[in-house]
Amino acid sequence: MVIETNITKMLGIKHPILSAPMGPFYTTKLTVAVSEAGGLGVLSHVTLHGTISLDEMKKSMEYVIEHTDKPFGFNIRTARLQPDAIKLCRQLPRFIMENPKIREQCVYLITSAGSPRLIYNKHFEKLKESGSNIKHFHVAPSLHLAEKLVHSEIDGLVITGIEGGGHQSYEKISTLVLLQQVKRKHPDIPVIACGGYATGEGLASALSMGAGAIAIGSRFIASRECEFHENYKNVVINSSATDTELKTGIFGPARVWKNKMTENQQLVTSKEEKKAGETSASKVEKELAKLEMTYEGNVEDGTVYLGQSTGLVDRLESVSEIINRIVNDAEHCLKAAYNTIKKIPIEQII
Repeated sequence: MVIETNITKMLGIKHPILSAPMGPFYTTKLTVAVSEAGGLGVLSHVTLHGTISLDEMKKSMEYVIEHTDKPFGFNIRTARLQPDAIKLCRQLPRFIMENPKIREQCVYLITSAGSPRLIYNKHFEKLKESGSNIKHFHVAPSLHLAEKLVHSEIDGLVITGIEGGGHQSYEKISTLVLLQQVKRKHPDIPVIACGGYATGEGLASALSMGAGAIAIGSRFIASRECEFHENYKNVVINSSATDTELKTGIFGPARVWKNKMTENQQLVTSKEEKKAGETSASKVEKELAKLEMTYEGNVEDGTVYLGQSTGLVDRLESVSEIINRIVNDAEHCLKAAYNTIKKIPIEQII
């Protein structure tokens, strides 16, 4: 089954499924697996202790093109608390431009957690002028931000709702509602839906509302190819949708798994409150350390980003098995819906 959409055509992929970037962790092998299976793998912005993110991203891109000839993408977090964002935005476009194979395969850049404007520099312009087909999407967790982004230079939006794991909006709007809001006001903007997707039913619903693809995080954590620790994968498989909650993350609210660490952790209610609590870089380092604990397997004391779609995951599978099942189930759902409509007399529909 092949479901062709504006996003699959834009990015040159077989299936309308992307892996969501899940920094600060590595997703290099996962990226290869997703791209090889016909989706679009996306490299995360890695900021684990001791890493130099620019060097790590370069190495990851080189690894990807050595192991697949399929398209892939990457993420840059452009938040004010992300000190390496400017360097990545300036130097990665030049690196891609100077490497013909990477330039050919790297078709997608997703900026998040800050402003998309950081990427608009002479290096990115030269990359696009060099013949690159790279498309720039930015994460929009609210209608207000989506409205601003539509009038910028982006190629599309990643609409993400409160169901998703990791960083979220203060407005606490579900993907279901936010996607409808955006498509109603801006029906022509290319959209990828993110937050709460793990099944064919989810893909079918997103496509029926005008999205061209979905981005998946938690479901791909519980895959054989994902680099995450086995303890993290087991959390995904054995948790229910009610086992996650919103707490204060590095960049604002974040959806996490309930564990010992979250028992005494609070939730900021506004951007102003979050800014007031940002007293030093050491506080950011402490938050990153909690994430690194999880990456190393300590899921009780570390921060475990996890979406509500965990309640839809009950087994460890290969990436190809996950993608094939989602696409096949989506096809069944869409055909069933079409056949249901066909059975209704036309005069009743009108």
